Amino acid sequence: MPKLSLRINSQSYEADVAEGTSLLWVLREHLGLTGTKYSCGIAQCGTCTIHVDGQPMRACILKAEDLANGQEITTIEGLSDDGSHPLQRAWVEVQAPQCGYCQPGQIMQAAALLSQNPNPSREEIKSYMNGVLCRCGTYMRIIKAVARAAEIQANPEA
Repeated sequence: MPKLSLRINSQSYEADVAEGTSLLWVLREHLGLTGTKYSCGIAQCGTCTIHVDGQPMRACILKAEDLANGQEITTIEGLSDDGSHPLQRAWVEVQAPQCGYCQPGQIMQAAALLSQNPNPSREEIKSYMNGVLCRCGTYMRIIKAVARAAEIQANPEA
């Protein structure tokens, strides 16, 4: 098995994994970063959304060896370890989750949106978040949380 060097959440990691192993399984099974969830396995639900060099991607279909070239991978654990990220604050404030399973993917998708567009309209939020499924159907609260996070990001004291 080849030893891979990966840059995740601003830290260097090494893992011995079989060729073709998905990044999702490397994160969860080899590195103990279990915040990124598995659901569909075919990049359709968005539950496994992470960032690669700031862009949202689905970890379930990314081969880990393709990311051993120094790209910066960010998982939900890399946003904040103390709940201070505007999205984490907003998620709690508006009580966005029901079961919570999709929330890491939702938050990572929303983080990418807010980094590209710090003041999105409701329609822009709905459109950008469209690819991340919530089986509990808390979409209205998720949209509200993203909008609230944009407010917090603009004014951290708000």
